[in-house]
Amino acid sequence: MSRLMHVTSGPYAPPVARRELVAVSVDGARLHVEVHGEEGAPAVVLAHGWTCSTAFWAAQIRALAATHRVIAYDQRGHGRSPAGRAHSTTALADDLVAVLEAVLAPGERAVVAGHSMGGMTIMAAAGRPEFAERAAAVLLCSTGSSRLVAEALVLPVRAGRLRSRVTGAVLGSRAPLGPVTPVARKVLKYATMGPGSAPDKVEACARIVHACPTGARHAWSQVLAGLDLDADVARLTAPTAVIGGTADRLTPIVHARGLAAALPNCVGLTELTGMGHMTPVEAPEAVTGVLRELAELYLGHTRPDTTDQGITDQGTTDLGITEKEKTP
Repeated sequence: MSRLMHVTSGPYAPPVARRELVAVSVDGARLHVEVHGEEGAPAVVLAHGWTCSTAFWAAQIRALAATHRVIAYDQRGHGRSPAGRAHSTTALADDLVAVLEAVLAPGERAVVAGHSMGGMTIMAAAGRPEFAERAAAVLLCSTGSSRLVAEALVLPVRAGRLRSRVTGAVLGSRAPLGPVTPVARKVLKYATMGPGSAPDKVEACARIVHACPTGARHAWSQVLAGLDLDADVARLTAPTAVIGGTADRLTPIVHARGLAAALPNCVGLTELTGMGHMTPVEAPEAVTGVLRELAELYLGHTRPDTTDQGITDQGTTDLGITEKEKTP
């Protein structure tokens, strides 16, 4: 499990959960789950990305817990979840289904959001009846379905075999990240965040990423390097919003645009100008706003006169987040 190194004060310090539980996946993997907010409130389930933990969603949890039941869990090998025996997209999907079954009441549905590998988790689960029955709506945030290494812009060189080879080696390195130093912050900011990211946001992300065990970081990097979930995107029929940062080097905006075009029921694409890969931390209000909108529209807690609002002639629902460029 990760060392818990997250920040302990400020807006990115994780709030204390109302309750904690362990969800058990089909292969016996034990997943740490936190529940925030009151029972009976509209449910939002959050799946974090590669090298992160529940702490990554601190801003969304803090903002939503007053009116929603917010469930966040640690992916296997991350945060407080021990490493499982398997490292695969199938295992990620198994884990998400196990969490949904553990925290939602019979017949209850939720907005399910995933950042980076968390979005890939949702895509991997898309074809499963258990997921379809539970997911009222979905948010895919700073993620992609395939060609992650080939499209990554971490190395400022021309696309091709050399760039892909070196990028894969860097992302899949077994070298420990070590303590969070000024140099480490600069490297993480360059690779994962927009150039204008404030120091407190960089610090919060660096603490979380550096807490991830080297073994888990390497094992999941190998899964992501060979990722191909394009066919699964077509199975994701729940209303789905997509968010991407225009300065994202890990999953460049081409991924968000591709997902929006391929999804059967895309209800909005938000491109966050100048934001990098860590959009829930870099642009917390924008991400939280989309989650609120999805909950209002698809969990039965809608505002007046929204029933027929935003239906375009293409038959997709406009959440008010379809701007091509949006500065948080």
